[in-house]
Amino acid sequence: MAAAGLRACAGRAGPRGAGSPSPMSAPFEERSGVVPCGTPWGRWYQTLEEVFIEVQVPPGTRAKDVRCSLQSRHIALSVRGQEGKLFDSTITDEGTWTLEDRKLIRIVLMKTNRDAGNCWTSLLEDEYAADPWVQDQMQRKLTLERFQRENPGFDFSGAEISGNYSKGGPDFSSLEK
Repeated sequence: MAAAGLRACAGRAGPRGAGSPSPMSAPFEERSGVVPCGTPWGRWYQTLEEVFIEVQVPPGTRAKDVRCSLQSRHIALSVRGQEGKLFDSTITDEGTWTLEDRKLIRIVLMKTNRDAGNCWTSLLEDEYAADPWVQDQMQRKLTLERFQRENPGFDFSGAEISGNYSKGGPDFSSLEK
């Protein structure tokens, strides 16, 4: 993705699982929303397992006009002549891209490291970094998603988290009893 300034990204957006018979039947990211990071060309966001990239392209773009190469640590998108080294590694064979409504390319990458501590701080090594507020929101969301997986009977999608959560929560071991 070519060098360009990053717009600050804020707020939560995304589908809410409409039409689902039960809120728990929708995936965690649909119930809780996504924490997007806006860029000059679109946005990116992540879950514990995946990184999603949405690239705006000129209306009327056809799939045959798109060249997309997804490798473990590299991505290239030729419709816009953009490429770069990914922030972290992905599983090459599980990456996909689609062209939607001839104006949006959606890329889905499967993370190699899928724990809550692996919150990407940027899409590429040196570009499209999340601002500190968005990075904090991303980390909170991944931590809650991990809690949801560890405790499938509970719904953490609307929960708030505070404190040191980068390693799974606050460390109370030093407190006296």
